[in-house]
Amino acid sequence: MNNPTNNPAATGSASLSYRDAGVDIDAGDRLVENIKPFAKRTMRPEVLSGIGGFGGLVEISKKYKEPVLVSGTDGVGTKLKLAFELNRHDTVGIDLVAMSVNDILVQGAEPLFFLDYFACGKLDVDAATEVIKGIAYGCEQSGCALIGGETAEMPGMYPVGEYDLAGFAVGVVEKSRIITGGDIKAGDVLLGLASNGAHSNGYSLVRKIIARSHPDLDAPFDGTRTLADCIMAPTRLYVKPMLSLMQKLTVKGMAHITGGGITENVPRVLPENVVADIDSKAWQMPKLFHWLREQGNVEAQEMFRTFNCGIGMVVVVSAQDADAAIQHLQASGESVSRIGAIRARNGNEHQTQVSVE
Repeated sequence: MNNPTNNPAATGSASLSYRDAGVDIDAGDRLVENIKPFAKRTMRPEVLSGIGGFGGLVEISKKYKEPVLVSGTDGVGTKLKLAFELNRHDTVGIDLVAMSVNDILVQGAEPLFFLDYFACGKLDVDAATEVIKGIAYGCEQSGCALIGGETAEMPGMYPVGEYDLAGFAVGVVEKSRIITGGDIKAGDVLLGLASNGAHSNGYSLVRKIIARSHPDLDAPFDGTRTLADCIMAPTRLYVKPMLSLMQKLTVKGMAHITGGGITENVPRVLPENVVADIDSKAWQMPKLFHWLREQGNVEAQEMFRTFNCGIGMVVVVSAQDADAAIQHLQASGESVSRIGAIRARNGNEHQTQVSVE
């Protein structure tokens, strides 16, 4: 006998589907089909299976004798809030990749593969496609395979039109070539590789400054670019130029300038007995950072411990290798400045000293 409480007809309730609950499986399938061609361009010989399975399979190249895996994960942070407001979704995927692959690069690792996590309340296939196209582009420019990811549609978890991103990168380095910073000593030279802008850090302050100053984000700001263009410029990918440099000479240390700015990131690669002396006049700070400082009335030292201020990667080499390193990086398309030197530490002083005007 049928139990009337389990009979939709008896209770007057219509049959429910997953779509009725707010999850559109067909939209998810369309997204996967949209991104397959872009992911395909990122493939490496080591990839055995990519998008579509329950897991991605990647073998380690036989060129490594003692391979060590290096992993990193990150997000894009509150820069996403500006992406929503400006309806710009094409570059945040590049930010996502760069945050992880630049991080594992500093230990000498060659990125092998990347996975993303895209979460939203209701899936906008067009916006999500733009985001993941950016992810694929970032992977392609880094020589890193996009082998999979997760698209999570969770009604009620996120405001309409918003989403969150996380990324996961795995790379490999020969054990004997891991960069630890342990050989850095007084007299070594600090090189600064130019950033594209604020990259993906300090955007809680950026947004507060925008809210205070109410600028016209679409007005011309820096040459042909608008203020919105400058603020949303994606994080620069340093993988290929730096991997090439490491084949030519000894790189003693690298610091990816992310949250905490120059002041707090450079010490992460330094031995405890040395200090990085950095001259802020050694490079031309992009107009965006001058604008942020003025509009937010931000103190000079606070700028350097919040933003990259125009330097996205700091590289430590010996004095005798400095000129060759600069020439090689410039030939690779990087803008490079000699921004300072390593000296002996005095007591417990902070390990990054930035001289300002």
